[in-house]
Amino acid sequence: MRTQLLARQPELRTDRLRLTQLGPEHFDAMAAGLTDDDEGRRLTGTHAEHTDQQVRDFLAKLPGADDRADWAIVRTDDQLVIGEVVLNDLDADNQSMNYRIALYGSAFYGQGYGTEAGRAVINFGLGVLGLHRISLGVYDFNDRALASYAKLGFVLEGRLRHALLWDGEWHDELIMSVIAPDLQAQ
Repeated sequence: MRTQLLARQPELRTDRLRLTQLGPEHFDAMAAGLTDDDEGRRLTGTHAEHTDQQVRDFLAKLPGADDRADWAIVRTDDQLVIGEVVLNDLDADNQSMNYRIALYGSAFYGQGYGTEAGRAVINFGLGVLGLHRISLGVYDFNDRALASYAKLGFVLEGRLRHALLWDGEWHDELIMSVIAPDLQAQ
């Protein structure tokens, strides 16, 4: 594995997006995404409220981290930061990491941005970084994310029953993964 690439994570480019190291310069977009997007909070099961200082402290720690890679998703036509995509929870012994993504508002949902950013990150993780496995958790009601993850090659592995209580209703968390042989088969 080439984990040194995490501390010096490269910029990734797609047809419509530029994925760049998430850092303090992305505070405004991230803070708005965390506080102004009720649907995004529901989709990610985020109950916590984040203060501006917590967001600033988190962003300050990211550049140079050697156990994760956090990218800001920047739309190239207008340079607007529309979300973030992350590989975290490095398990070097087992060559695996966790994947997560958040778009900063419903205006960006349903346009393929998540799948496009995800494809770049999965290809980086499995193909360049040398991971064997990338996993994620997604709530059972998040149909758009489930469709996107399937397009990226993620396979359902299991279900954590009643993992999220949201608005008085219990929801299951679905565990999915993609492994290097899956990517090679594509």
